[in-house]
Amino acid sequence: MLTKQRRGARVTKRMSSEERRRQIIGAATDLFSQHGYEKVTVRQIAEACHVTEPALYRYFASKDNIFEAVILALKSRLDLDALFAGLKDETEIEPVLRGMALFIVRTYGRHQELQRLLFLSSLKKHPLARTAFRELRQPYVEFLVGKLRELIKAGKIREVHPVITARCFVGMVMECALGMHLWKEYQVSSYEPERVVDNNVPIYARGLGIETTRTESD
Repeated sequence: MLTKQRRGARVTKRMSSEERRRQIIGAATDLFSQHGYEKVTVRQIAEACHVTEPALYRYFASKDNIFEAVILALKSRLDLDALFAGLKDETEIEPVLRGMALFIVRTYGRHQELQRLLFLSSLKKHPLARTAFRELRQPYVEFLVGKLRELIKAGKIREVHPVITARCFVGMVMECALGMHLWKEYQVSSYEPERVVDNNVPIYARGLGIETTRTESD
């Protein structure tokens, strides 16, 4: 049976709008994580997708919109809801810190583009760097702030400033994750995530512990 398509001719499947959006986000993720937001142009993203700039603008109004879509797409891969659901009923601080730390370190190991993008965003004072930190870092801080307040009220840990403590802990873990994966080639030794977490978390947890007064009989 004859068809309108000439035999042997190459047929190119037309992408749906959603497929094209995913393609643009994927290409932009690679470019932003390799070069940073400032150095990437809309033309480069369009060329990576084999479309024209006007065609790309049908899906995203600006480079800012593309960057925000990249951040949200990366966040959707993390499954933070599952992490927080698994930790919300913990009544001791050390399992909470360990669970968060191990999740962050493993996540950085699996998603190289995530760590590069956060690192490059931190070097610039562009307003969109705040978007990256708000979506990819702040959820950990907010959860831990709530957990610290809960454990302080229950008398499980000593009185600390929850926001400062949470920010410092999350920052320490993320910096450690960057050091483990981003600059692995410069390190003399390489350690598994579990070993790093098991070494560092107890130090932080014990610092939050309730101080007890020793008696003379001790």
